[in-house]
Amino acid sequence: MDRLIIATRESRLALWQAEHVKARLMACHPGLEVSLLGMTTRGDQILDRTLSKVGGKGLFVKELEVALLESRADLAVHSLKDMPVDMPEGFELSVILAREDPCDAFVSNHYASLEALPAGAVVGTSSLRRESQLRERFPHLEVKPLRGNLDTRLGKLDNNEYAAIILASAGLTRLGMDARIRGVLPPTQSLPAVGQGALGIEIRSDRADVAAMLAPLADPQTTAEVTAERAVSLALGGSCQVPLAAYAVTQDGQLWLRALVASPDGKRVYRAEGRAAPVAAQQLGLSVAAQLRAAGAAEILAELA
Repeated sequence: MDRLIIATRESRLALWQAEHVKARLMACHPGLEVSLLGMTTRGDQILDRTLSKVGGKGLFVKELEVALLESRADLAVHSLKDMPVDMPEGFELSVILAREDPCDAFVSNHYASLEALPAGAVVGTSSLRRESQLRERFPHLEVKPLRGNLDTRLGKLDNNEYAAIILASAGLTRLGMDARIRGVLPPTQSLPAVGQGALGIEIRSDRADVAAMLAPLADPQTTAEVTAERAVSLALGGSCQVPLAAYAVTQDGQLWLRALVASPDGKRVYRAEGRAAPVAAQQLGLSVAAQLRAAGAAEILAELA
């Protein structure tokens, strides 16, 4: 192959991610021509409601998958935390790249930390996962939905619609906006989303030629970690309707996986963890998911189904 087309959303962050993959591909394959097919998804268009109310993460990938089906593009680049774990038939997650910082970031123009926010202060977030953990630890704060791309969210903060907002550290870092981060929330305070900080490349399952071109971009450590995280979500039927977090790190040659399921109000939070060799990433995720169900998460999952 001498030419590849990448399908991507048109937000500044999505375009950065696609350009990053383009540069990596051209470095691995001298002479390869790579171009971008920018697209607007339903998730980009619907900004007045939370994802949990309008169809979930699939809203960010459907149009890109249609482009792959129609051979208008060869691959699609996704932020993995926005990518459903139940892949539609005919598609596959071909490659997972090395991960950026997976943690959440505290962003505020007037306060140094969550602890410094006064009672009733408004905190913006786009995810039920973040909201439930905020409500658990800071019940005196008011949590309100925050939709839109990164620049839109920061603009709402700058217009004083929120005292603080919680964003993914990775997006700010990739766009050179580290200065906006007042503090990084450790996993003990805000357990990250499945796949947060990692980029994934989706292709059609019948494109072995594209898979071979992409193979050099894969990062084995991140792949094992994210595989464990996605297994938790898949086993629990994870969606935007369920406040679910899963985060794996590699320590001393083993995967350490932590996960939680919470009620949206943060009053019930169930946690579980486990360790296993990287080759057993999938089984580790399934085991931790089973622990969560047994601990009480099954009740929350039934209520939110």
